[in-house]
Amino acid sequence: MNASRPPVGLACVGLGMTLGSHIAPLARNHIEQADVVFVAASDGVVEQWVLEMNPDVRSLQDLYAPGRSRMDTYRTMIDTVLSPLRQGKSVCAAFYGHPGVFSWPAHRAIDAARREGFTAVMVPGISAEDCLYADLGIDPGLVGCQHFETTQFMVHRRQVDAAAWLILWQAGVAGDLSLVRQSTSAEYLQVLVQLLGAHYPPDHPVIVYRAVTVAIHPPRIETMRLDELSQAEIGAQDTLALRPARTLEPNREVRAQIAAIDERILAVSGQLEDDVTG
Repeated sequence: MNASRPPVGLACVGLGMTLGSHIAPLARNHIEQADVVFVAASDGVVEQWVLEMNPDVRSLQDLYAPGRSRMDTYRTMIDTVLSPLRQGKSVCAAFYGHPGVFSWPAHRAIDAARREGFTAVMVPGISAEDCLYADLGIDPGLVGCQHFETTQFMVHRRQVDAAAWLILWQAGVAGDLSLVRQSTSAEYLQVLVQLLGAHYPPDHPVIVYRAVTVAIHPPRIETMRLDELSQAEIGAQDTLALRPARTLEPNREVRAQIAAIDERILAVSGQLEDDVTG
């Protein structure tokens, strides 16, 4: 341990998506300097890689069990992470991707640590969303981009802007309200297709996307028609991306208001110039 060691507290850090190439220097520093490091990653290779940075690395993946609610697992994760912290040790919890994106335990662990008087920080990592923008060539600032968790999208009335990109996360467990299932089926996906059919035609392209976790593997980028989606094999790490189905509609009333403001500012500016030069 050296002088740059952070004070006793909790750091939830992101490992990024692709093994070894996405981690930020600050996240690495927290891993190296912590007394205890917990790793939440489904790949044992990731744990071995983190073990090269700190000798005390403990897996959180063992807390998952068939038939056990993921929410129960998440609560146990939080207690597990906080236990050494309460014993006076500095703790780092490393999550694949970004620790604040689809990572309920990280947010709740930080909240709990702060309530108990500990310092707690979150260090971002490259997420699947970042990879999606790069791999699919999407600029979210061009026409906008809507993001929803797939099951939440299905069971709540959400407003869809078909002039923007629509991104549906965790499609591999579409329709799972139990938080137990690890996969979905054609029946659940067909419900999703029917919902999307209110906004998109049957032949609208749907991209099934999966980010790279190991650099030697390519991302999954498979395009199909919307009416073919229910028969597709959608894995736990797959995301759906639907490109815009219509063009942006100008808001002429707001444009007129902005034009009037521009004219007024221009007139005032012109008057000031006349006063100065006159």
